[in-house]
Amino acid sequence: MVKIGDKVQDFQLEAFQNNEVKKVKLSDYKGKWVVIVFYPADFTFICPTELVELADHYEEFKKLGAEILSVSTDTVFVHKAWHDNSPSIKKIKYPMLADPTGNLCKEFGTYIEGEGLSLRGSFVIDPDGILKAYEVHDNSIGRSAKELLRKLQAGIFVREHGGEVCPASWEPGKGTLKPGLDLVGKI
Repeated sequence: MVKIGDKVQDFQLEAFQNNEVKKVKLSDYKGKWVVIVFYPADFTFICPTELVELADHYEEFKKLGAEILSVSTDTVFVHKAWHDNSPSIKKIKYPMLADPTGNLCKEFGTYIEGEGLSLRGSFVIDPDGILKAYEVHDNSIGRSAKELLRKLQAGIFVREHGGEVCPASWEPGKGTLKPGLDLVGKI
């Protein structure tokens, strides 16, 4: 299972994006930030609220040099059927990856044995392919795209400002810290 600080191994899965099926590899995004969002299944209750919220913020992620990849154990054909039958899911422009074997879910520790589904998991990978942040939780609890965007912004800031760290609830423009020194800027 991948852990913080590990280089994420390249993978390739089929994806549904822009009304077509294609192959997507993690290495396609080398040099970019990648946010992988695992979810249990298409045609469910909480999943569309999360995926649509991510779609609403997709341009903000892209402006930061990041790509969003959503992943479930559904096939690309189920992703397409969901897209074709749901006005809200039609808003999704990022790749929807299919992991019907659960192998990628297992690699990231989100696979639920016996159910064939994934837990809700969010993973932030830097441009060098290193896992910088993740969150995994029960499927009854939805995630916040704004919080995921904030974590991405913090990861970018720390990468670009060696030696500075981001305190709790940090947002761009707020003060940071230098370990062993005083506050940098204002909190």
